Amino acid sequence: AGFVYAQVLFACVRFDLFGLLRDGPLSPETIARRLGLPPDRGLTLLRAAASLNLIRRLPDGRFALADLGAALIGNPSIALMIEHHAMLYADLADPVALLRGEAEPTRLASYWPYADGGNTAPVDPESVAAYSGLMAASQALIAADVLDALPLAGRTCLMDVGGGEGVFLAHAARRHPDLALRLLDLPPVAERAGTRLAAEGLGDRVCCLGQTFLDGPLPPGADVITLVRV
Repeated sequence: AGFVYAQVLFACVRFDLFGLLRDGPLSPETIARRLGLPPDRGLTLLRAAASLNLIRRLPDGRFALADLGAALIGNPSIALMIEHHAMLYADLADPVALLRGEAEPTRLASYWPYADGGNTAPVDPESVAAYSGLMAASQALIAADVLDALPLAGRTCLMDVGGGEGVFLAHAARRHPDLALRLLDLPPVAERAGTRLAAEGLGDRVCCLGQTFLDGPLPPGADVITLVRV
């Protein structure tokens, strides 16, 4: 059932059903037409989404956003995570072949450039754009909570390993204006982070280093090291 629920949610995100209902309830016929679906197939999706409390059916037959669907509009980062999971389900289409090592290279391994630790080839800057954007979106969801739980008073330098585009460090910089900051990630990712942080006025406080923990010992000097993953 969990797989079915996930596919219903994925379909709603891919069709942008929640965005369609943002301005108010619509009839199932109108929704199906705008989604480019036959009326009966559109109604199947709507009933499935309503069963998961993503949307709700009104007494007059129209469908409106429910709390869970509205929450997805308020957190676009979650939609990116849901889109990302489609690759996992594709990789698991034949779990027996995957476990035997007979499957093709997985989509997730291709998506995350550092997944193949033995591959020493340079990473194409364009190949990191999608996953860097996903990391940036996902870190924004929890950065404030992590900083609430992480005592940094009296610390001098925070180094974020695998820091992506620097979203977590940007939050830390705003909360702790005297803290020196370092970011480690793949060279093209570190370059993207430097550009992003400079645009936020933090270029003079952050040192972005193009390496990972797979390249050898971490640089010395930081008295706090973080590795943030969602």
